[in-house]
Parts: sequence; structure tokens; C-alpha cells
Amino acid sequence: MATAGKVIKCKAAVAWEAGKPLVIEEVEVAPPQAMEVRVKILFTSLCHTDVYFWEAKGQTPVFPRIFGHEAGGSPEMYSFCSIVESVGEGVTDLAPGDHVLPVFTGECKECPHCKSAESNMCDLLRINTDRGVMIGDGKSRFSINGKPIYHFVGTSTFSEYTVMHVGCVAKINPEAPLDKVCVLSCGISTGLGATINVAKPPKGSTVAIFGLGAVGLAAAEGARISGASRIIGVDLNPNRFEEARKFGCTEFVNPKDHDKPVQQVLAEMTNGGVDRSVECTGNINAMIQAFECVHDGWGVAVLVGVPHKDAEFKTHPMNFLNERTLKGTFFGNYKPRTDLPNVVELYMKKELEVEKFITHSVPFSEINTAFDLMHKGEGIRCIIRMEN
Repeated sequence: MATAGKVIKCKAAVAWEAGKPLVIEEVEVAPPQAMEVRVKILFTSLCHTDVYFWEAKGQTPVFPRIFGHEAGGSPEMYSFCSIVESVGEGVTDLAPGDHVLPVFTGECKECPHCKSAESNMCDLLRINTDRGVMIGDGKSRFSINGKPIYHFVGTSTFSEYTVMHVGCVAKINPEAPLDKVCVLSCGISTGLGATINVAKPPKGSTVAIFGLGAVGLAAAEGARISGASRIIGVDLNPNRFEEARKFGCTEFVNPKDHDKPVQQVLAEMTNGGVDRSVECTGNINAMIQAFECVHDGWGVAVLVGVPHKDAEFKTHPMNFLNERTLKGTFFGNYKPRTDLPNVVELYMKKELEVEKFITHSVPFSEINTAFDLMHKGEGIRCIIRMEN
């Protein structure tokens, strides 16, 4: 490639300060260093995590910064998709032209977690929201007039080109449409995997999903794929119920409609409790309810949402002694490089329906519209087209 080893000038949406509209700027993107790849982003989408840290609700606000972590790209050889443009020293399993999904967490394949079949929490590349530089040399690959612009969770996909550690890049089927599968880089896979990989509902089982946002709908989709016979959506917003039917939900509970604890409501609906529950809100009360609503003897509850740092989970020990199981999950227990290509294949085989998650699409120049839509609670996922 003519650009390999050279600085690339391109457009990026820069967050100069917390909560202020992103500004489309010309940035310089340095070439990848050892174990890094430079990727051309063709499609990206907005996730609640981007909004949360853009509003500086994270522990350590870092600005100026380029957000974005759900995307499709490739090392650049093809202009119609998101593709790898060039690779740094030591990169052997990716090449220019490969179609890839950037991922906010990684898989080095060498640490104890990566070598374990039971974990996806890589010691080297586990998500770090405070780090705004590359892990190799502690420097940013983005700059404007010599001033560094910081990275976000190792991806920064709100840029036409970005640089990532090779362990945070999943090579996928080149036939997969990147304007669809880009949404699999974060929330959709998180909810899907929480059900399929962690809750593992048997065919014909009853599953409760707490929270019907994007992650919760993906969890419901996982229950549908698994063959659950009843999928009960639990949410305080009844406007979400009709949309949730598209993802397999068969019935709904709004806690505000009842004068008894929702776990009791669910137990009465299901002859003692649901077989599986997946909590996708981050609300500590919902977490407790999700655990206490599962059936004794075999019920499994899976926590996906991230609670407030001071939240405390309180339940009676007898709930455990009566053989209820409580689990947590990170990114749906998917190993990014090993497992995401298989999730894409679920879509290619028409087992996973991705299109119904995508409710809006805007050009890169209107990226702030995507933020407005999320603030208003409109839609599920908005695709941002990185048009030249």
C-alpha cells in the first residue's frame, strides 16, 4: 500500500471537552508500531459506553479524545468496507485487505486468561477506559498540529483511520456486510453471549430478561436462538414491549404495575420461578430481583449490567443454599479474536438476526445526531457511515 509506513491525514470526530458536540477535524494518524494494525473504518455505531464517558461520568475524564468502539473495518485495500490498511512489526495473522471488527477488549492468546477455556478477561488487553494511549509505547497515534488526541478503549472508531493492538482486532468473513455486523463489536455480543454462553437456557425453558435496551434485546435474541419457550421481558418502560416481541419476548412485566416484589410476580407466573434470568440494567435492585426470581434447584441468574461503584448486592444466604446459581459475565464470555468470527457466521447462516437492531443510519458528518437519538432513547443502534 502507498500509505504503509506513512502518516495518514483523515477526518475524525474529536471530543474536545465533556458533553460538548463532537467536532469533525483533520487529524494525523501515525503508522502502526510493533503488534499494531492501522484500520480504515467504513461503518461504526454509537454505544451507551461512548456517551457515558463523553459526558465524563467515568472515573478519569480524558480529553481531547476520539470515541467509538463498535465498528467494521479492514486494513485498507478495499474502499467499500472497513479494512486493515497496514500492519506493524510482528503482526502475522492479519494483512492489508482483511475485513475486521475492532473490539474494546482483547485477546493476547498468551496469558493465563486467554489460555483458559473459561475466561475471556485477557491480562494484557482487558478494557481500560482511563488509558488514552497505546499500550506498547504509551503514546497516542492521533495528533492535530503536533498535539496528541487521545484514544478510547484501544479502538477510537470515530475516525476514518485508527490504530489498534492486534489483539483487539477480530478477522471476519469478507462476505459479511460490515454495515450490519459492525454492531457485533460490543453490546449485541455482550447480551447474546450472556444468554447463550453463560445462562445456557435449555430448549423449552423460561427466561426472564431484565432491561430491554440493546443489550437486553440481544439477551432475548440469545434466548430465542436457544429455543426458550417463554421469554419474559421486565422493564419500567412499556413503550419497549412491542419492539421486544421482534427479539423473541413472549410476555412482559412492568414492576410499576404491581404492588408486590417483581420476583414474587415472576415466581407466581412460572410455578416457582424462571429457569434462567439475565439482568441488563446495572440497577442493583434489578440485579437482586433477577437472582431471587429464578427457580430453586436449577435456576441460574446472569448479571450483565455494571452497577454504581458503591452498590451492594444483598440477598439471604438461603437463596444460594436452595441451589440457585448467580453468575457474572464480561462481553458475553466471548474471546474477541477466537469467538467473534463465529458470531458473524451465526448472522451469515441467518440464525442471528442483526438487521432488527439497526434502527437509524447517519453520515459521519452528522455524528452528533446519533448522540441526540441515544439521549432521547430513540431506536436501538444507529449506524454511522464513514463516507469520503
